[in-house]
Amino acid sequence: MKRIIKVITTPILQTHWIADLLFASIRFICGMLLALDFGASKFGMPWTPDSQNLELFEVSAWFPEDVASYGGIFALMPVFFAWMGAFSEAVGGLFLALGLQTRIASFLIMCTMLVAIFMQKWGDSTWSMLPAMGFLWVASYNLYLGSGRFGVDHLIMKKRT
Repeated sequence: MKRIIKVITTPILQTHWIADLLFASIRFICGMLLALDFGASKFGMPWTPDSQNLELFEVSAWFPEDVASYGGIFALMPVFFAWMGAFSEAVGGLFLALGLQTRIASFLIMCTMLVAIFMQKWGDSTWSMLPAMGFLWVASYNLYLGSGRFGVDHLIMKKRT
């Protein structure tokens, strides 16, 4: 198990630090945009308890309905998939920005963006798919590279060795 965690956490370092800085700046900007703009909008803000519903934390009412409209397995468990999508965008975006467990966050973001492209945006213009495609591209190279020199993963692995 320790070996798997080490492989997942250890980033690939570029030959020159400037390349790592470039990748880190793209990772940070995309992660923060994903978390603050796209992920945060999926949650009902501010969270207030409903007199009929004792749950304090809920995804916005529109999002599970949107997820259910995809059909198939999404219609069977729309609240679960809405939570997974909102979580991967909000929390995964923050983890991506910080370079913390970058590969796990990237995998979750990639899954969410593939669903967004093929289930929600497919059939619309390419322009409307562009944000999801951009996040998919950034997540895909971060899945391979990890955080690089400028991320929490690098600090963790440097301290462990």
